Amino acid sequence: MDQEEGSTTVDNIVTQFNTYEDFLDSQITTLDLYYLEDEGLARQLVELGYRGTGEVVKREDFEARKAAIEIARLAERTQKKTLTSAGKDLHDNFLKALAVREEDNRSGIVSSVIFIRDRNSHGQEVSGYIDYAHRLKIEDFEVYFSGKKRLLPRPTDMSFYNWDSHVAVWNSTPNYQVIADNPEGLLFKYKRDRKILNVDPKAQPGDNSTRTPIQTELYIQAVIFDHVSRRKT
Repeated sequence: MDQEEGSTTVDNIVTQFNTYEDFLDSQITTLDLYYLEDEGLARQLVELGYRGTGEVVKREDFEARKAAIEIARLAERTQKKTLTSAGKDLHDNFLKALAVREEDNRSGIVSSVIFIRDRNSHGQEVSGYIDYAHRLKIEDFEVYFSGKKRLLPRPTDMSFYNWDSHVAVWNSTPNYQVIADNPEGLLFKYKRDRKILNVDPKAQPGDNSTRTPIQTELYIQAVIFDHVSRRKT
């Protein structure tokens, strides 16, 4: 067995068993206990490699790997808590509004839909609705909060419309189902609680939802819809 295979074996064992004693016990057969009549002795023989039905893993290797995996898990948890907006000097109201909502959208407490209307790099006027929580998962928002790029709707977002070419696209996301054939206008159904979000500015946004126009110098128009799910998790 090479070193890489050995590490994989230890990782599998460490993941499967909470303690080294649990691992030893899994290697002891009923026949071992019958002849030895001593569980402690049976464990010692497994640890030394004289008994057992599987791989021989030393106590120090097991405990060291167990500790390393736990440290990695805690580090990953801490990293996930780090917000991309943290520590940024945000001047525009739009970026401030996104920063305020970042943590709640990452945790699922709030689901925000961002409406943006502006001109793209080709000078064409575009508009669309963005599933903020979904975008946070699939791309790094550091470029937006640092001002390196502007957040704009894409043809892959919940909705996208190019006012020059008249191209219109709708896409459901992991969070929302798009209802595009509604005679009263575009609707979004939040998949967790099946509540309808109405983005018509003349209508109420819906249960547990709010509509917030943003005064911004970055875009022609920006609006953020916030939906709070009441479904118990």
